[in-house]
Amino acid sequence: MATHVMVLLALVSAATPVAPKDGIALLKQMREAYLGKWFKTVTFVQQTIQTHPNGVTDTTTWYEALRSPDRLRIDFGDLKNGNGVIYTADSVYVVRAGKVTRTVPSGNPFLPFVQGVYDQPIDTTLRQIQPYKFDLTKIRSTTWEGHPTYVVGSQSPSDTMSPQFWIDQEKLVVVRMILGLNPSAPAEVTDIRLEDYRPVAGGWLAVLVEIMRDGKVIQKEQYSNWRGNVDLQADFFVAEKWSAVPHWATP
Repeated sequence: MATHVMVLLALVSAATPVAPKDGIALLKQMREAYLGKWFKTVTFVQQTIQTHPNGVTDTTTWYEALRSPDRLRIDFGDLKNGNGVIYTADSVYVVRAGKVTRTVPSGNPFLPFVQGVYDQPIDTTLRQIQPYKFDLTKIRSTTWEGHPTYVVGSQSPSDTMSPQFWIDQEKLVVVRMILGLNPSAPAEVTDIRLEDYRPVAGGWLAVLVEIMRDGKVIQKEQYSNWRGNVDLQADFFVAEKWSAVPHWATP
């Protein structure tokens, strides 16, 4: 009987993930769970609703394509106009009328969490998230939208200002980020919520994103027509070749 109990306990232990001791351990757990399984590319149409400080709301359509581990292309509005951006984890290239008009040495905070962590060395992910100043030694458990969740960067539920990322314990996907994205206003924080995850080609895609400041939604993103592992040429993500490659959304 004792032997059977020991075997049962061993099986339960093997099936139960070990709670990570810090943020680095959690990122490693995320990587190990999906390495070699996560989609390499994904495309989707995004309805973007932006609310400006004066209360005026704009609704536009964006066409987005993500390629592992760290490329995101967004076409704004009518594809014929050639307007958009290409993000990497540490840079952004602004394109107008098919030409690069500006480059900025700051990346997209989503990329390391929604794609890179699952498909690149952990040291690369750590380097990419370093500018956001998460304290990776701080980790706690909570519940978010009814699901057990890890919070990295904060140890107090009342702390809504420290840079932090929230990871669903079951799916091991990011569900919330609190960041300071404005260097000229260090007290200003952005609260990003990723919701309604759907399975896509071995991974997960949040198809509803809300970006908040001061408790108000300043940008709401709703995705449709998502597809995983779409065949996209490397040049599609080169800003200088913006119009040289056929667009995935063009028949």
